Amino acid sequence: MMTTAATAGENLKNMPLPPVPFLSSVMQIEPQWIDYNGHLNMAYYNVMMDRAIDEMWLQLGIGPAYMKERHCSTFTAEAHVRYIREIHLGDPVQISVYLLGTDEKRLHTFEELRHAMEGWLSATSENMTLHMDMKARKVAPFPPDIRARIDAVVASHAAVPRPEGTGRKVAMPQK
Repeated sequence: MMTTAATAGENLKNMPLPPVPFLSSVMQIEPQWIDYNGHLNMAYYNVMMDRAIDEMWLQLGIGPAYMKERHCSTFTAEAHVRYIREIHLGDPVQISVYLLGTDEKRLHTFEELRHAMEGWLSATSENMTLHMDMKARKVAPFPPDIRARIDAVVASHAAVPRPEGTGRKVAMPQK
């Protein structure tokens, strides 16, 4: 039996909100991700942060089932990654995700990738994500039930201080 939008909306209402910030599952570095410098290649920081976002999207009701049933999804429009401390093979990692803001068609997130056991910060990523109508392949407003859930999560995340590094830009220092 297919889930209707109304049933999906009711399921979302009954699902607890994700914690503040959202915490991903603990992930392991895969051997093929280590580059010739002996540390995690920069591309795979993005892979792990994207996996964490996928976990959070399930909590927001916008995961794979949403795409299949409602023909909507999300696309990353912009990302700013900072590499702060090297991660190596064998280091367990966990990612915190903050939902900083939203409007009818966008999500503003900030992720912190940390060593899962020792807690030190390895990298951050600040992203702008677009909500997409996959049939039209165009940016589209979130449905009301999804928007209400996202607004509730943004409100809960607004209750904690913004993580250090939000809003940064890439620029050479002025002399």
